[in-house]
Amino acid sequence: MKLILTALLILVAGVCNPALTKAEKIIRVTLQLPETHSLGQNWLSFKSIVEKKSGGSLKVQLFPSAQLYKDKQVPEAVGSGAVEAGSAFLGRFAGSVPAVEVINVPFLFDNEAALRAAVSTGSKMRNILDTAVLKETGAKVLWWQAFGRNVYLNNDSPIRLPADIKGKKVRTYGKILGWTIEALGGAPTLMSGSKQFLAYQQKAVDVGMTGASAVKSRKLYEVMNHMTLSFDSAIEFVAVMNNKFFEGLSKSNQSIILEASKIVEKQLRDQIYAEESAIVDELRSKMTVTDLSENERAKWRAATEGVVDRFIKERGKNAESVIKAVRKK
Repeated sequence: MKLILTALLILVAGVCNPALTKAEKIIRVTLQLPETHSLGQNWLSFKSIVEKKSGGSLKVQLFPSAQLYKDKQVPEAVGSGAVEAGSAFLGRFAGSVPAVEVINVPFLFDNEAALRAAVSTGSKMRNILDTAVLKETGAKVLWWQAFGRNVYLNNDSPIRLPADIKGKKVRTYGKILGWTIEALGGAPTLMSGSKQFLAYQQKAVDVGMTGASAVKSRKLYEVMNHMTLSFDSAIEFVAVMNNKFFEGLSKSNQSIILEASKIVEKQLRDQIYAEESAIVDELRSKMTVTDLSENERAKWRAATEGVVDRFIKERGKNAESVIKAVRKK
């Protein structure tokens, strides 16, 4: 009912705005973050390209800061057509397509190049997951939005080997990540990002999992003095569009949207990884930053191999397919 009421409000807003009704098609986009955030800027780039290339026949209207829907509501809102498009944390689609959590399987992607190849438009993994999301939800994935990679935080001594996690209480932000900690002999504690600082300060947990950007923005270096660049999993959002709306567009406008999606996908990923690198360099002056050697990463990978098997067993028929796609078997 809430989705229906919100959709009616959006419709009324469009009807009451003559400037919008002149456009051939209006693409309303629901965002959780402000336009100033990297994801908001990403959509603004998309808007600029689409409106210019379509000669005004497509109009993109952003609703930032969760004005319309919360993150968990986006899959249903876009899939049902209550709103034309939006961004959501990839994990929000796990209820319909459990295999999307492959992005959280530890050490599955050997390096940044491997991760880029796996998540790029047209890759085997993307084809499997994007097709499943469309089939199960009615939302067409336009592009994946990079948000950073996972790191570990702790105090007193660096985390270098799996044994350094054993017996520790660890803050996590997803179920698969909890499996990783269990495989390492630790005790996972699911916790929102906003609660991290206080939890670390009060020693409610011994270790934290997060992204480098969060370490800077939340000033976590004030309560944790070590950061390990495990980069063992990725944090991804997805930009989606209602498929019926997309199919109702002219072929030329469909092509414009798909081409714009490829452009802004690469722009954001380049930007996020460049910013991540710059943030890590900045944090080196505020805390001890540990880079894992190839030998150390191999030991982590061996210790968490069971997570892959568990993922395949518990995440449905597409799980094994996406693992094979990543490993190119």
